[in-house]
Amino acid sequence: MSHRTLDPAVLRGEERALLEAFLEEHREALRAALDGLTEEQSRRSLVPSRTTLLGLVKHATFVERVWFDEAVTGRSRAEIGIPATPDESFVLTEDDAVASVLADHEATCAASREVVAGLALDDLLPGNRRGPLPLRWVLVHVIRELAQHCGHADILREQVLAADSREDPAAG
Repeated sequence: MSHRTLDPAVLRGEERALLEAFLEEHREALRAALDGLTEEQSRRSLVPSRTTLLGLVKHATFVERVWFDEAVTGRSRAEIGIPATPDESFVLTEDDAVASVLADHEATCAASREVVAGLALDDLLPGNRRGPLPLRWVLVHVIRELAQHCGHADILREQVLAADSREDPAAG
């Protein structure tokens, strides 16, 4: 993790810079959970839910589109081309690979940054089912959600690597 939140300019800077720094750190940390993993490892199911390491990054792309497209523009999930429910966003297809899911996440994050660049923290985003929400609330909510998923990813990655090192003593 880059720890951009410890950058002196961010520490002494405006609230917006701090929120964006935390958001970027969590985006990067979630993508980093896939570093060095095989396709099989990234798809390995270790819990009863649909949660896998690759699925977490795919879900994070869904989260970005919900909060920085649907909430900002008011477009429907069908118009955006994303699943109707969060649970469906974890489903991996045969076409999903580490490289393609990472590229999609990075491109979606870039689009998210662009769409909110001209907005103020108090600007209301009209397209959420709860009603209009200020950008500040959305940023904090996405940081909170990504932080939880980063924790999930840390544990899943540890389990995957530990299981593989037990199977291959030369790897540990």
